[in-house]
Amino acid sequence: MLNWSYWETRCAHFLEPRLHNADPAHDMAHVNRVVATARHLALSEGAALEVVIPAAWLHDCVVTPKDSARRNTASTEAAQEAVAFLAAEGYPQAHYAGIAHAIAAHSFSAGIAPRTIEAKAVQDADRLDALGAIGIARCIMVGGALGRTLYHTTEPFPILRDPDDHIYTIDHFFVKLLKLVDTMQTAAGRAEAQRRTQFITDYLRQLQSELAGKMLTDDGV
Repeated sequence: MLNWSYWETRCAHFLEPRLHNADPAHDMAHVNRVVATARHLALSEGAALEVVIPAAWLHDCVVTPKDSARRNTASTEAAQEAVAFLAAEGYPQAHYAGIAHAIAAHSFSAGIAPRTIEAKAVQDADRLDALGAIGIARCIMVGGALGRTLYHTTEPFPILRDPDDHIYTIDHFFVKLLKLVDTMQTAAGRAEAQRRTQFITDYLRQLQSELAGKMLTDDGV
């Protein structure tokens, strides 16, 4: 039986200095939320904590800006760095391959399909943190940090135009976030994603009404 208090502390100490240059949505608070969610999903799905917990802690151990051309390789680099760290610390070697795959497959940009239940739990945990109230806040934080405009002034939602989340923060909901629910890999993750996606939908409806200068009544009219 692994001493989780020890190993999670070691992972946190390794990770903290690496996140100093990360964008504001990929800080230690994000990692802690992903770890907590991944643990919950692992227990729900019968996944091995020996793989899920270190993978969740170290999934962002290589920092690559959201607008970097190297974004699609960051998770593979993180997998390599994570295994090298765990090997140096003496973590059981039998779990290296599973951990590396779970980290590599967590990324939306990488497009790597998760083959194991452990990788599915970690991917779902990371994507759930991009949804709901936290997801909305993180999206706007990143957009502000990158100097993006909140919305297109004449067509706030990309209905007749193509979405461009390199310029407009709200477009990122349509480019990626509203689609995440269809990528969920676990039953528990899927159910939670549906709830959080509905919250985003409600937020966008409220935003639309405010931008149109309308006030919603209790019955939504």
